[in-house]
Amino acid sequence: MVDTTCQGQLDMEGALTARDRVGIQDFVLLDETTEAAFLSNLKKRFSKDLIYTYIGTLLVSVNPYKELDIYNSKQMDLYMGVNFFELPPHIYALADNAYHTMLTEFNNHFILISGESGAGKTEASKKILQYYAVSCPSTTLLNTVRDKMLMSNPVLEAFGNAKTLKNDNSSRFGKYMDIQFDSQGDAVGGHILNYLLEKSRVVHQNHGERNFHIFYQLVEGGEEDLLHQLGLERDSQHYNYLTQGECAIVSSINDRNDWKTVKNALQIINIDEINTNHLFGTVASVLHLGNVQFDSDSKGRALLNNNNAELRWVSNLLGVDAHSLQEGLTYRKIEAKKEQVLSPFTIDHAIYARDALAKAIYGQTFTWLVNRINESMENKDLSRKNVIGLLDIYGFEVFYVNSFEQFCINYCNEKLQQLFIQLTLKAEQEEYEAEDIEWEPVQFFNNKIICDLVEEKHRGIISILDEECLRPGDATDLTFLERLEDKMSNHPHFVTHKLADKMTRKTLERGDFRLLHYAGEVTYCVVGFLDKNNDLLYKNIKDLICQSKNAIVRECFSTMDSDSRRRPQTVATQFKSSLLKLTEILMAKEAWYIRCLKSNESKQPGQFDEALVRHQVKYLGLMEHLRVRRAGFAYRRKYEIFLKRYKPLCPATWPHWGGLPADGVEVLVQHLGYLPDEYKMGRTKIFIRHPRTLYATEDAFEKCKHELATRLQAKYKGYKAKGEFKKQKEAATKIETCWRGVQARKDREKRAWAVKVIKKFIKGYMTRGQAKNTDNSEYLAFVRQNYLNRLKGNLPKTVLDKTTWQTPPAVLTETSEILRKLHYRLMVRRYVRGITPQKKVQFQLKLLTSSIFKGKKDSYPQSVAQPFVDSRISEQDINTRVLQMMRNEHIKYSVPVIKYDRNGFKPRPRQLILTQTAAYVIEEAKIKQRVLYTSLKGISVSNLTDSIIVFHITCEDPKQKGDLVMQCDTLFECLTKLSVIANKQNAIKVVQGSVKIEIQAGKESAVDFSTGQEPMVYKAKNGHLMVVSTRARTR
Repeated sequence: MVDTTCQGQLDMEGALTARDRVGIQDFVLLDETTEAAFLSNLKKRFSKDLIYTYIGTLLVSVNPYKELDIYNSKQMDLYMGVNFFELPPHIYALADNAYHTMLTEFNNHFILISGESGAGKTEASKKILQYYAVSCPSTTLLNTVRDKMLMSNPVLEAFGNAKTLKNDNSSRFGKYMDIQFDSQGDAVGGHILNYLLEKSRVVHQNHGERNFHIFYQLVEGGEEDLLHQLGLERDSQHYNYLTQGECAIVSSINDRNDWKTVKNALQIINIDEINTNHLFGTVASVLHLGNVQFDSDSKGRALLNNNNAELRWVSNLLGVDAHSLQEGLTYRKIEAKKEQVLSPFTIDHAIYARDALAKAIYGQTFTWLVNRINESMENKDLSRKNVIGLLDIYGFEVFYVNSFEQFCINYCNEKLQQLFIQLTLKAEQEEYEAEDIEWEPVQFFNNKIICDLVEEKHRGIISILDEECLRPGDATDLTFLERLEDKMSNHPHFVTHKLADKMTRKTLERGDFRLLHYAGEVTYCVVGFLDKNNDLLYKNIKDLICQSKNAIVRECFSTMDSDSRRRPQTVATQFKSSLLKLTEILMAKEAWYIRCLKSNESKQPGQFDEALVRHQVKYLGLMEHLRVRRAGFAYRRKYEIFLKRYKPLCPATWPHWGGLPADGVEVLVQHLGYLPDEYKMGRTKIFIRHPRTLYATEDAFEKCKHELATRLQAKYKGYKAKGEFKKQKEAATKIETCWRGVQARKDREKRAWAVKVIKKFIKGYMTRGQAKNTDNSEYLAFVRQNYLNRLKGNLPKTVLDKTTWQTPPAVLTETSEILRKLHYRLMVRRYVRGITPQKKVQFQLKLLTSSIFKGKKDSYPQSVAQPFVDSRISEQDINTRVLQMMRNEHIKYSVPVIKYDRNGFKPRPRQLILTQTAAYVIEEAKIKQRVLYTSLKGISVSNLTDSIIVFHITCEDPKQKGDLVMQCDTLFECLTKLSVIANKQNAIKVVQGSVKIEIQAGKESAVDFSTGQEPMVYKAKNGHLMVVSTRARTR
């Protein structure tokens, strides 16, 4: 897998610098070749989602149980045509190198994919097919072939895969697929070989497992018309062959969607509608056959129970006679000389016959399906083709109970391990010989002794099993075990309960035997060995099925020689023969390996079960393979590649080596201080014995790389900067030249225009006094516009501003006056519209004050800005007794004053209250004097800045009080209010010098006014009241 966040696109050597963080990409470069170091490196990479690791050219893949974004078209493009170790480990790298090696060397290759169920073998096979489908050249014909190759997968998975305890999509058969390529590298055809389909699953499943997917897909996804035509119900629980595992529904499997995929795939691989219907009819007949039940009569003979509907459906779908089928399931036909005798079955024999028929029908149908796929992918061109084979086959299996199937599977793995070691040793030896390096013998476990134990003629387990199956008499699984004990009592890799010592005997049942495989001990239970090996179909049933009207069934069983009296080969012998043929096929090809590992049993992402992985590493022989690869030299590279990478480490080779690459490498390693036993020089490659030597070299290169990078950057930046400076300077010169030319032309045009304008302006100025004509029209327009622009920016802001109006030129005198009047009228209108009712009252009062005092009293100008108020004393500040006495009169205005006594002119603080009829002088709760407006004959004030008011009152009665002298700070406000309330505007007099006052009837005095430094009021020596005020400030 490529993890750009953790690792980037590093080649194998480049990734060594990150080895502490993400592990080593190639186990061959591990410093220690121990199992602990192997597992630690695997776990470290798995924790970073790096699921692929190399052992040389072998690819180790750990199932992450989650989707990784490493299989997209971008990744495919990245790995196309790239050297094997140039990018991080990936299944695409292995597939691409196998493909390009085939093209360059014109030889055949195969990729062996092995591992435990659920380790990801099928997915790995799919990824390789998808890669070849995308990476190979494309035409319409080739696309058709690729489609068929790709779509063969869902069909074979439907008919050959099932849910097991370890894997929801476990392949229950071995598959070898040849992909044929022409000389241009185009995929032009393919061929599939299948091995040891687990037919026993058709009739029996362990708890938690399912039958083959196609049964559930048909029942759950089939159209209503099709189910009706096949006599099926949409309920898996209705069929005995589908319910034994008690898990028909699985959350991770969508049978309905898979059904649609399978139907589409069948069309692509050219299976027509008629054969498709026969195919589904065959599948349905197996389901119905599983529901056929038997009873026994009084003599123990098997009879069909009362419900014959299932049997009729079987006979109808297979196109055979129902009565003959019933007879075949309940009787055995025995030929004695020229007579045929029917021997009745017991219930157990009848069930065996039924299940044997179901297994035979399904097994033969699967073979027919593989053949049809091969026909659709067949290449008609007979010219020589190169092939890449894909071997997706079961890995070593060790269950709690191991039976005949595990025995065959593990025998297959022994043979493949033997082939694996032979080919690996052979490849290593050939490389050493080609490079003229002395070959050092490698110590490894040779499992030929185990292969011979299983397959040797007349003495091997398979031969003894076949003999026991053929032996007349009462042969059983236990008699088979006894024969094994007799024949193999001294074999070091075979043990049974009888042959074992005391300690070992405790771990073995009496019906078990144990083999010491290359991957460890496996205990097999012999129960069922004979039946599974025989896999016999009784002759009368076989003859009946050969007459079937179902085209597929008839074609399948017609190849079987029903007339031959020779006993057919047993399952183990057939498997042994096919395995030998497969070995021959593989020996003729160049080998590539993918070892798939499960990370945990619970299929949870991110979990790494060390015990489980250690077990798989052991039985996949990975440590054995690593030891073979590490026996001599851990690392080898072509001189050109090695020198290209590490030449910066030696001054003699950097930056360019002029001689042969081999000589350059020799100089380089001498400079690095390699010891003679640490490396060997081959013909085209250097061989390095220890990984630590390469680590030291890589670490030195990493350090050197940063120094070189800094120097190169500095040089390059200087070079770039100089180049950029020259370019910019040249560009600046060109731009300046062009710009100066443009500016000169613009300046010339401006000057010419300016001359014309100035001439016209001067002529206009000279004729400005004349009537408008062509000479002065533009000048006059300019004068007007200039004046109006100046006027616009300097208009008066207030109505009172009469001085800032711009002086107009002679031609605009009349216009200016009109504009001035309009502007002032507009300002007046705006001002008037902005006056509130309250302000209007204020202005009216102020206007009245102005008419009385303006130009007469010196302190008037300072009072203009002071606003008038409604009253200077609030009602709360007037004594309630006074208010009670004045309750019939409305208070219009009140103000605090200082009253001067008539006798002695002593000042007394008082309140002056004006009502609608009279003025009251109040001392706290007393009304000191009430002056009716009708008796008020005049009011006098001085022309100075003082605030003295004199009320002249008519005195007819000697006892009546005389004129009233008061000092009021708000003189102008008070008298204006009084003049409005009493209508006494004409009674107010502004006098100069002195004011005569009448103290009482017949008695007079005076108030004299003068100016001084400080304001004062006092009684003068002459008996008059003297008022001194300051002079008014002149503006």
